[in-house]
Amino acid sequence: MDNKRHEEISFFHPKIIIGTCILTGTILGSYKFYSTNFRRISSSSQIPQKYFHRQFIYGKVTSVGDGDNFHLFHLPGGRLAGWHWLRLTPKVNDFKKLKKKTIHVRLCGVDAPERSHFGKPSQPFSEEALEWLRYYILGKNVWVKPLSIDQYQRVVGKVLVWKFTGWKDVSEQMIKNGVAIVYEGKASAEFDGKEQVYRELEAEAKKKKKGLWFQKLVLTPGQYKKFYK
Repeated sequence: MDNKRHEEISFFHPKIIIGTCILTGTILGSYKFYSTNFRRISSSSQIPQKYFHRQFIYGKVTSVGDGDNFHLFHLPGGRLAGWHWLRLTPKVNDFKKLKKKTIHVRLCGVDAPERSHFGKPSQPFSEEALEWLRYYILGKNVWVKPLSIDQYQRVVGKVLVWKFTGWKDVSEQMIKNGVAIVYEGKASAEFDGKEQVYRELEAEAKKKKKGLWFQKLVLTPGQYKKFYK
């Protein structure tokens, strides 16, 4: 019999304990990293509280249903996570496949002319505003900074889209081109610190009679809602 004494290693041996701790820490750290950076968000209720007013969510605009809101398919990790080259992004207006998979976003600081709802006639320039927004962001990749959740469970957010001249604030561009006015309501009013900028752009668009300001009589969306209430 060999005289060497064989060391019996039990589950409580320091090497086993240290190895287990390292493995557990690695697994938990990897899970936290995945949850923070690569887990898809598919509704406003899933957005972590720490994102509001601080972080942006990256995704693809899959549909635009009104002049001031749209649906976003979250693309966590962007190209680094394989989106657009290893992982396919969804097609636009594929409502059946995208049901309950997108975030409903309401553009902050703006109000676009009302489309027809519940038997009420559409507001003048509502279709032009809708077409402008579709042309500007539909199918594009955008960054959304969540600011709050409104009464319809939409994310009220600041939206940035890349154009040839750089990143553009979508709300700012809508006001500048006269396809929306500065938001007047008290509920869910969010400007991300740019209310004064928006109001100055609105005054300039009004002066130049751009977009909806070309009309002789302009009712704000708020006034229009009250009129047909």
